[in-house]
Amino acid sequence: MSLTLLRAARVFDGTRVIANPTVVIDGGRVVATGVELPDAEVVELGDVTLLPGMIDVHVHLAFDGGPDPVAALVARTPDEVHDSMVDAARRTLRRGVTTVRDLGDLNFSSLELRGRPDLPTIVAAGPPVTTEGGHCHFLGGATTGTEASVRAAVRRRVERGCDVVKIMASGGTLTAGSAQHEPQFGVAELRAAVDEAHRHGLPVVAHAHASAGIANALAAGVDGLEHVSFWSADGVDDRPDLLELITERRAAVGASIGMAPPSPSSGVRPPPEVVARVPRIMAAYRRLIEAGAVVVAGTDAGIGPPKRHPSLPNAVPQLVGLGMTPLEALRAVTSVAAEVCGLAGRKGRLAPGYDADLVAVAGDPVTDPAAVHDVRAVYLGGRLVE
Repeated sequence: MSLTLLRAARVFDGTRVIANPTVVIDGGRVVATGVELPDAEVVELGDVTLLPGMIDVHVHLAFDGGPDPVAALVARTPDEVHDSMVDAARRTLRRGVTTVRDLGDLNFSSLELRGRPDLPTIVAAGPPVTTEGGHCHFLGGATTGTEASVRAAVRRRVERGCDVVKIMASGGTLTAGSAQHEPQFGVAELRAAVDEAHRHGLPVVAHAHASAGIANALAAGVDGLEHVSFWSADGVDDRPDLLELITERRAAVGASIGMAPPSPSSGVRPPPEVVARVPRIMAAYRRLIEAGAVVVAGTDAGIGPPKRHPSLPNAVPQLVGLGMTPLEALRAVTSVAAEVCGLAGRKGRLAPGYDADLVAVAGDPVTDPAAVHDVRAVYLGGRLVE
């Protein structure tokens, strides 16, 4: 046994700050925290905070974060798509995000990247299940929209080895001809997806902007909801009934945060229809957090310049701005996110038996959440990332 003891000024273990700031790893696993072991090789990390590798529950590695990510993706060859995804994943890892859930790739391309020692752990959905001409149909997940076609689509993802099923319960602005304020599937079709996926042991998350899409997804029993913006044709709906139902059902909400502050020199601005709705969407997230709902950061990284890879470090102080304490925000991007991604017991904690995925940041994110931007070291499976 070759033990390495990492010593820092502070350690957040995924749930709390521990008194004696040490983490002992053996190969790819954490074996102890808060202890001193004379036989271990000691690595002095200095005035940093060690925390579990962070987890983004919603990324799109196939999108490049450029002004027109869809056109850029369509124009690439398969090899170019692969190389771009690898580059995005490597940049994400270097910023301390050691696990991502890819909720929409091109033709199952993210599945090929799983298990690589130079990339974050990838929880892969493959192409989202959608309708013909529906949101993100160009990724390869279009169905005729019937219960039978939805079940067949889920089985295809089971056969390909996907980790989760993503279904488009509403439209989205990224797809021409798709209306973000309208549902794409009814309750019966969504329930068919949930039933088929659960029969094979897979969770289902629903892209749900429209209030009707959110309601349909909840009625169908999905495990998680992405976006939850209550998007209407001319604004944002006020739906306290759905906020209460989300909280009661413990459906995990992937909040669409992580947007970088606009750069005056870039000339790139979010669409006006998005900017106008943001305050009310954020108010809904705040109400969910206050009510005790399960809220994590699903940044949608890759969909445009404000959401370049990685976007998760931006989300930590934003969660605090929405009403979480700094400790709650850190839990949301570590231990709680691991549970949402089906990785509880393996990721998101610095505790015996967990993967040795760690990030060292300068300063103290418990008092200054923006400290997560200043990454000094990253370990993936116990190996230092260069």
